[in-house]
Amino acid sequence: MSERWLEPLGLLHGPAANHALRDGLALPLAGGPAAFTLVRLIEDGRDLGLCPAQAVPEGWDDLLPLLTRRPLPFAGLPQDRPLVMGIVNTTPDSFSNGGLHLDPSDAIAAGHAMLEAGADILDIGGESTRPGAAPVTPEEEIARIRPVVRELAKAAVVSIDTRHAATMLAALDEGAEIVNDVSALRQDARSVRVVQEARAPVILMHMPVLDPRRMQDHTGYDDVVLEVARFLRQRVETAEALGIQRGRIAIDPGLGFGKTAAQNLQIMNRLPLLASIGCRILVGASRKRFVGEVTGVETPVERLCGSVAVAQAAAAGGAAIIRVHDVAETVQVLQMWRACAEGSLADHGEA
Repeated sequence: MSERWLEPLGLLHGPAANHALRDGLALPLAGGPAAFTLVRLIEDGRDLGLCPAQAVPEGWDDLLPLLTRRPLPFAGLPQDRPLVMGIVNTTPDSFSNGGLHLDPSDAIAAGHAMLEAGADILDIGGESTRPGAAPVTPEEEIARIRPVVRELAKAAVVSIDTRHAATMLAALDEGAEIVNDVSALRQDARSVRVVQEARAPVILMHMPVLDPRRMQDHTGYDDVVLEVARFLRQRVETAEALGIQRGRIAIDPGLGFGKTAAQNLQIMNRLPLLASIGCRILVGASRKRFVGEVTGVETPVERLCGSVAVAQAAAAGGAAIIRVHDVAETVQVLQMWRACAEGSLADHGEA
């Protein structure tokens, strides 16, 4: 059986999208508000050309519902705007701010500050997965995240950033609601059961190998965007077959995880392809190396301007969740982008 994809192109926003949808010139991307006017037909990795969105050939139209329908609500969160996920790393060796929030009280304070700044979700992690980082045992990881999750879950929707089933379970017991797994539930065979039994929403990320220390040795893709999309679609289908409904799944292309700077930019350029999977899309580019390579900024904490530029591009490309270190600035950028795209001041008091 051939592998087929519909890649949405010619995206519109605001009044242009509304008018094109009204006049039958476009289709909604993931239920809107963005719309697309063209699609690229891809079969078995071959580009078969473009056609108008409203004129998809017979035999391909069965792919449209996942692309055009609004996914089910993810973790009960708003669906009418891109959500901001604040990063709270309780680690000594994260690439950007390792050690800054190692003390639980510092991490808790940072989380509350992010909520005040407009974060919709707090993503708490106790193990760095940057290239070269040493693995952490689940016991150490749990010790780092438990008091932070326990306190911040009282005030926020909390996701737990972990590859380990024991850490997932401990965090969920302390009030976390979402599992964010860079291994897409492949690292620990017990992870699927934990997520399934807890009925927890889960974020599945693309990483070419299970050991983050070796991931940058595996960047030899023929078509990085299509291969990432294929991996994520397969992981979503596997999760569904194991009892995790598609509406509880978000997908993350894993920028910087086994990708070069050029490949990260290709993913950003063709991000709407991932909407064909029928899940919410998360993008995490904040302060990453490729941002520094493009902008010439070597120090991660100084990559604010480049990071918020990627956040805006991700939102325009259909991302539903933006994972960031700099919450206040990202919230403002997304507010302003939406207001400009829609040509209106209405309903932009919050991100």
